[in-house]
Amino acid sequence: MKPGEIITNKDKDFIHANEHLHTILVKVSNLGDRPIQVGSHMHFFEVNRALEFERDKARGFRLNVPAGTAARFEPGDSKEVELVALAGKREVYGLNNLTNGSVDQ
Repeated sequence: MKPGEIITNKDKDFIHANEHLHTILVKVSNLGDRPIQVGSHMHFFEVNRALEFERDKARGFRLNVPAGTAARFEPGDSKEVELVALAGKREVYGLNNLTNGSVDQ
């Protein structure tokens, strides 16, 4: 066994993450002049202001990508990304200080 290795049941083809959580699609455009990278667990509502999208729609959501990965938005690029609802207490503190509490308020 290697550090970080995951040994799965040979009868299963895939590991399903976020299977029972609500997901949405949003179109995101980078209006800035520099690339912007957003990590897997960043509250998408609070990402860099140079990213244009339906920000209110993203409250309480993060990228639906594997933990530790990110999405990169090049200057002038537009693409659709899938977001998944935050789980647990659904509270966000810090980041860009836009929430600092429950995402459901």
